[in-house]
Amino acid sequence: MLAKSILLLGMVWCFALGGSVTATYLSDDVYVSELFSLRVEPRMFNWTFQGLTEQFQYRPSLEGYPDLPSWVRYMYSSEYHSGFLYGTPPERVADRKVPIEIIALNKATYETKRIVLILSVHRKPPPRNVIQMKIDNLNWVHMMDPGRIENLKNIFRNDLWQESRQDLHIIFMDSAIKLGARLPLRPQQREGVVVHLGSRADFSGRLLELQEEVKPLYKIASCNYKRTSVQTTFESSGFKLDWCAFKLHAADDDITAMPHHPHESHKPAKGSELSTLRRSDKWDAPMKSEVPDRNYSDEFAVSFAIPGMIFAVLLSVLTVILCFQHEKLRDDDSEYYFDFLFNICTDFFRHEYRPAQPVQMVQYSQPVPPTGTLKSLKDAPPHEENLSLRSTSPSESYYRDGSPRIGNSYLRPKPPPYKPSGGSNCSTMQRKAPIGVDI
Repeated sequence: MLAKSILLLGMVWCFALGGSVTATYLSDDVYVSELFSLRVEPRMFNWTFQGLTEQFQYRPSLEGYPDLPSWVRYMYSSEYHSGFLYGTPPERVADRKVPIEIIALNKATYETKRIVLILSVHRKPPPRNVIQMKIDNLNWVHMMDPGRIENLKNIFRNDLWQESRQDLHIIFMDSAIKLGARLPLRPQQREGVVVHLGSRADFSGRLLELQEEVKPLYKIASCNYKRTSVQTTFESSGFKLDWCAFKLHAADDDITAMPHHPHESHKPAKGSELSTLRRSDKWDAPMKSEVPDRNYSDEFAVSFAIPGMIFAVLLSVLTVILCFQHEKLRDDDSEYYFDFLFNICTDFFRHEYRPAQPVQMVQYSQPVPPTGTLKSLKDAPPHEENLSLRSTSPSESYYRDGSPRIGNSYLRPKPPPYKPSGGSNCSTMQRKAPIGVDI
C-alpha cells in the first residue's frame, strides 16, 4: 500500500513539473450492447518485455478522474503478462467519445508513459434474443482471444442457430468468480467464464429443444457432470459447458433484467438523486447530509428485551414448579428423616464424642479353686459366678457379635440354668449324687 502511494505521488509530481511523460492518443470503435476488449501490453508503449515477472504496471482510468466508467472493467493477467480492458457500452453513452487514460510504469527502469484511448461509441440495434451460458474449462483471459470467440460463435452460426449468422455477437463476458461462483478446489483447475450471446433472429427449433432438455436442471446450482445431446459439438471445439446455467431469453423477456447484464446496474430508481449521480460517468462523492443516519436505540432495546422476556418466562415456570407443585409431592421417608434429623445428629455426637471410661483390671491374690459339682455352680452367688466367668475367658476384652455391652467391656451371655427333667435316669447324676440323697 505504501509503494502504491509513493508511485501515485511520483506520477503527480511528474505531471506538475511538466516532466517527460508524454501522451499518445489512440482511437477505437465500439458499439452499444456489444462487448469490446483491448489488450494492454508493453508494445503499446514501445517497450520490450525482458522476461521479468510483473515488470510492467498499468493504471487505467477515465481521463481527469480517478476511476473507470461503471461499464468498463480492467483485469491484469499474470499468465499473459498483460492487462485487459473490456466492457459493454450502454445505450446512454451512444454517439459519444469516452477518453480512457492509461499510465504505464516500467519497474526495471522506472520510466513512466501515458496513453489516452478514445472509445467512439456507435449505435446499434439491441438484440432481441440472448443465450446465457457458463464455460467451466476456461478462464476469462482465455476467452479474450479473438480466435476462441469465433470458434464459439461458429458453433451457433453453423449448427445450433443458423438464423443468427448475420448479427450474432457477444453481449457480456466476465469471470465466474467475480459473479459469485466458488473457487476451484485445485489451483490448476479453471475458474470458469460466463458468456452472453445475442442476436435479433428468432431461436431455432434445435435451441428450443435443447432448452427443454436442460430445463429440469435449473433447480441445481451447478452440474458440470451432466451431458446433453450437443455435448460433443461443444467439446470438439474445446468448450465444456455447465448445463445448469444454459438458458434462453426470448424477445418477450426483459433482457436488461438478466443476471449479470451490463444494463442492470444502470437502471435508476425514480426520485432518487443518488441514482441520478450514478448514471453519470463522472463520479461525485455524496454530501454528508445525504448519507442516511442509523438509529441504534431500537436495536439495543430489542437485543435486551428479547433475552429478558425469555428469562422472565423461564423464571416463572421454575417458580411454579418449585413452589406450587411442591405441596402436592409427599414422600413419607423424607418427611420422617427431616422430622428426626435433629435427634439423629444429637445421638451421633453423644455416642461419638463420649469420653472413654477407664478399664479396670481384676487381679486375684490367689487362684480360685475349681468347682467340684454342678450343684455347687448352681448354688453359687451371682457376683462370684460373674467373676468366675470373666476370669476364665481368655479373650474377654475383644468384641463379640451378639454380646451385651456394659460400659467398655463385652461379656458373653449368661447360660441358661441347668434343670434336669423329672423322669430322667441319667447315669451321671446317679454316679455323682452323694449316698443317701434322694434325687
